[in-house]
Amino acid sequence: MGAEEEQVAPRQPNPPNSITEAQFLAWKRQKDADTSARKAEVARKRAQDIAAGTVQMNGRELFLHEPWLFDNNLY
Repeated sequence: MGAEEEQVAPRQPNPPNSITEAQFLAWKRQKDADTSARKAEVARKRAQDIAAGTVQMNGRELFLHEPWLFDNNLY
């Protein structure tokens, strides 16, 4: 009774759905590259829209583009 239950099926070295570490790292590099390219494109478009005046700047963008508005020496 106990001896039959203790036998475990031999493990396969690579199950059919598994990926290798090299495959994972290649996928991760590709995903990171896609993400950074997408972020760069969004930032470039935002900068173009700000330059064209089609979108409203947030506080940081306003400070970076027009710092004289935040000059407290006048008070």
